[in-house]
Amino acid sequence: MKRLPLAGWSGLVIVLALILSGCEAPEVETVRFATINIEDIRTDDLRNFQHPRLIAIAAQIQELAPDVVLINEIAYDQSGVPGYIEGESPGLNGERLAANFLSRPHGPHPGIEYIAFMAPSNTGINSGYDLNHNGQTVTTYPEPPSAAPDGTPAAQTPAGRAYGDDSWGFGTFPGQYGMALLVRADRVELLTGQARTFRRYPWAGLQDARRPVDPETDEFWYDDEVWSRFPLSSKSHWDIPVRLSDGRVVHVLASHPTPAAFDGDEQRNKLRNHDEIRFWGAYIDDAPYMMDDTETRGGLPAGAEFVIMGDLNADPDEGSSIDDPIGTWLLSNARVNGEYVPLADEAGVAGYPDLDADDTARWGLRVDYVLPSIGLRVHDGGIYRPAVDAAVTSDHFPVWIDVVLQPTEQD
Repeated sequence: MKRLPLAGWSGLVIVLALILSGCEAPEVETVRFATINIEDIRTDDLRNFQHPRLIAIAAQIQELAPDVVLINEIAYDQSGVPGYIEGESPGLNGERLAANFLSRPHGPHPGIEYIAFMAPSNTGINSGYDLNHNGQTVTTYPEPPSAAPDGTPAAQTPAGRAYGDDSWGFGTFPGQYGMALLVRADRVELLTGQARTFRRYPWAGLQDARRPVDPETDEFWYDDEVWSRFPLSSKSHWDIPVRLSDGRVVHVLASHPTPAAFDGDEQRNKLRNHDEIRFWGAYIDDAPYMMDDTETRGGLPAGAEFVIMGDLNADPDEGSSIDDPIGTWLLSNARVNGEYVPLADEAGVAGYPDLDADDTARWGLRVDYVLPSIGLRVHDGGIYRPAVDAAVTSDHFPVWIDVVLQPTEQD
């Protein structure tokens, strides 16, 4: 069993002191940040208003009512991919999730109006190289199978996996497993014009990049030509500023690194996962070698507030990640508040006895994160685990924190 940090004692002491003194704890106004991996949702799914799993996902999000929520594994719709209608603008799936599902009431939960941000992903973008060294370079993808009637994602096929293995980021078609950031229209301002993306940032550009080596030949797994073109991000890295109702600007630092698995002794996925996470450590330290997709240099300015969000596919104290990238580059960073650990509530712990209280995935690891900067005060947080007899919506659970808003001059 893992050792869990003790979090929230200072707040408990304050509350107990107020009770003992006969005072009530003051009401605190907060803004809720959340991340959820919704497991392979595609354009056709989002066009189906009766999609059972999406309805259940929407109800969960409405119950949590986050002000800012990062959605992992939502396909980036673009020309030539399944479900896309030629002539439409690309990258509308975040808006489809918001309009077709989240704005409509589900059960006791009222609809919520969200504004969406999407940008292209490296997933399923063909490299033109034999990246997995199986002797074949796969450049075309087969038509992927559709989801089951209950909305369960379709299983990957061998042909789809072969295509994905030779793509810059694993995907059985272009844009699969993308991301969307949603913010509540009435509470948070999405500063899209100030967004930075790092989809094309080269792996070789990261200082001390962990370039994989073939242990059988002692040569680099990716030759110089491939290495010079290989992007660090398996999906993308985003810096999306949002303005809260108290006027503060918080940078949402969103990513979904490749799983630290599905490789061989060369550890190409484990090393990439490590460096995708390490990217954020360098970025929040304003490393001079950072450069975004518009070729603007520099990282996050000193003093800027942020929340690192997403399915990072690494646990700080177990699992298959290499050299603990979460603990080494994020939790130990002086700008990150790593002390607060979201946990499942009592019912969530009792309902899933095989999981630790901080596990965010059904297979028993803490891989999903909402990590605030040191200047943001966390009031509450948790891991949303549905009742065990509820329909399974994903192989991950939503994770959230409540950040205290600063009093305004009118308060």
